[in-house]
Amino acid sequence: MTYGIIALESHFLISQNQDIRNELRENIDRKFSVDDFSQYLGTASIFALDAFGIKAKHTVKQRLFTAAVSNAIMTFTVLSIKNTGTVWRPDSSANNSFPSGHTATAFVGAELLWQEYRDRSLWYGVAGYAVATGTGFFRMYNNKHWLSDVAMGAGIGILSTKIAYWLLPLLDRKKKNDKTNYMFIPSYNGKQFIIGGNIYF
Repeated sequence: MTYGIIALESHFLISQNQDIRNELRENIDRKFSVDDFSQYLGTASIFALDAFGIKAKHTVKQRLFTAAVSNAIMTFTVLSIKNTGTVWRPDSSANNSFPSGHTATAFVGAELLWQEYRDRSLWYGVAGYAVATGTGFFRMYNNKHWLSDVAMGAGIGILSTKIAYWLLPLLDRKKKNDKTNYMFIPSYNGKQFIIGGNIYF
């Protein structure tokens, strides 16, 4: 994220963006839209792997929470920055290039995979980060983003997911607080029926 922010004003890093873009343009025959799909693979995998008997670290409810919160934080952050409209895309199609939303989404998924499966094998996280990195590369390959856009998007995605996991104990605390039992005891005082109750935590 620091790299992405500095690259907004650094002449050297801006020139690096241009050089990378020019190099890719010289060697590209046609576009590949794989990044439109690969951005979702990591998040989908933390639920799909269950079908293959590969258990995640957290329950489905906890994974739904972290996936929803991380994507919400990421989306809010990315759109807030994009709406400032300060950076034109390499193909000049719009001035909302910074940061890369596709890359941010992909790195949310990569970090989710890392958090859920690193205790089983490091390779799940490695695979997730490889797909996310590939997504960022193809955003540049398809002339939609600069390197600095991709770097910022990656940072936002990772940080958003880490925040979601920091907030996860709040869900568990609420679940514990919701475990309240009630006992209703009917009685008769000779004239009327009375229902009394006790609450047990």
